[in-house]
Order: sequence, then C-alpha cells, then structure tokens
Amino acid sequence: MGDLGGGSGRYFIATPLSSNIKPIANRLLDYAKALNTMESVLTIEKLNVYRGAYAAVQNVSFSLKAGTDTALIGPNGAGKSTLVKAILGILPRHSGSIAFLGQSIERSGYLPSRLRQQIAYLPQNFLFDRGIPMTVAELVDLGWGKSGLRLPWEARRQRLKAVQQALAQAKASHLINQSIKGLSGGEIKRVLLAYCIVRPRRLLILDEAPAGLDFQSEAEFYQLLNQLKIDYGWAILQISHNLDMVSRHCDRVICLNRSVICQGTPDTVLLPENLATAYSPELTRYHHHH
Repeated sequence: MGDLGGGSGRYFIATPLSSNIKPIANRLLDYAKALNTMESVLTIEKLNVYRGAYAAVQNVSFSLKAGTDTALIGPNGAGKSTLVKAILGILPRHSGSIAFLGQSIERSGYLPSRLRQQIAYLPQNFLFDRGIPMTVAELVDLGWGKSGLRLPWEARRQRLKAVQQALAQAKASHLINQSIKGLSGGEIKRVLLAYCIVRPRRLLILDEAPAGLDFQSEAEFYQLLNQLKIDYGWAILQISHNLDMVSRHCDRVICLNRSVICQGTPDTVLLPENLATAYSPELTRYHHHH
C-alpha cells in the first residue's frame, strides 16, 4: 500500500497502479495536497468556557479549514453545545482565543456584522409559532442580504432568484409557496438549510441537524453538504452522535469530553480505545443496514 498522506490526512491506494486507478489516485493526491494549503476559516486556541462555576469546556484547540467537514462528537454533557455557543458569540469565554477568517473575536463573544453574516447555524430543533402567516419563500428570503433595515422592494428579482436557487439546492422547490405552519419536520430541515445557503457564507454549524430524517432524506442531506463543501469551499462543523455517519461523510473528527480527547481523520479517531476514553467501555458502534 502506498501512503499519499500529508499533514492531517492519510490516503492509501494499492500499488502498482493500473491505468484505471491512476486518475482516482491523482485526485486523492491533489485533495491531500489541497488540505495542507486551504485557508483556515476558524482557529481556536486553549479555549475555556464556564457555565457558572462549572468549567464546561477546558483548554480546547483546533482549526477548521475551508472545504472540510468536521464532526464534533462526545457524550451528553461533554460541552459540545457550549463550545458551539462560544463560537457563535452566544456565550463569553473565560480564556483562550477564537479567530474567524483571521480576525480575533472579542472575549465577550461579540461578532461584527460582516463576520456574523459569514456564519450559518442549523439547530437540531427549530421552535416557532405555527400561527405566523409566512410562506417558505418569505422565511428563506430573511437569510438573503445584509442585516439591518431593508426596503421590501430592494433587489426584488435578485432576492427571488437567490431564494429559488437555494430551495432547489435543498430539494425543496415544491414548498416555495407553502405556509410554514404546514411543514413536516423533514421539510423544515430542508427549508432551514435553504435559509442558510441563500447567500454565500464561509462556515456552516449544525447541531444534530439530520435528526428525524429518514434514511433517504439523510443521505440526500449529506450529499448536499458535500456539494457545498466542494463547490463553494464551505467549512462545516457538525455535532453528531451518529458515528457511522461520521465515518462515511466527514473529513475530520474532534472527540470532546470537556477537553479534546483526540482529533484527526475518522479512521484514526473512531477507534475503540478512543471512544472508550470519551464515552465508556460499553459503547457499541451502530451501523445502518439497508
């Protein structure tokens, strides 16, 4: 086996190479090299976050590069949601540093508008008043353009085109004129993803976003994420408890239990000894059978 590794990733292909394998090997080699030169979208150094007197996140360091999909795994209460809230500026940090697109974020967590517009967040559950008279198109449109005052007729055609394209990417075009009050759980996930991608962004953060989707819808969801990553260079950070999904779809894994237990590619992180340290010796990987 030949090691095409470089930096954080390891890529193995059989040697000698046949003519059919060489194109695939060349693409893997190009991707491995690209990982080492990609721009760092998010860099976290020695981060500590407290919830009251409790140290929920301790001495956490990692970076996310453009065009990569990183899973954040760990048991309940490990500090995953707290870490995400600190990145989003919802919670202040006690110490350490967070830099987004090369700019340091204030300790209070305040994000300037120009940076906040570059981050999209998709929660596990989206709670809203189903009595609000709003269509899917109107909801997705809220994600378009800059924050602040905007006239209703401003760039109407450009906005409508962006909304239509986002819904098409999320495979939700048929919902464009529907009221949000009648949407199913899976439809809401697609519409919220369209909201996230209706304008160019650099970082997408998901908190168990595919939860509640059937197997086919989940596969399509991750296919779309992969397309965003490759075509637009998005950096993706997703909290997940589905380790089988992580091993199939993610480039990197961060295993967290208040502090980072380990991080790296799925084949190096999702080992029994690492999972036993983070979770418990009784943990058993679940695999889909279809």
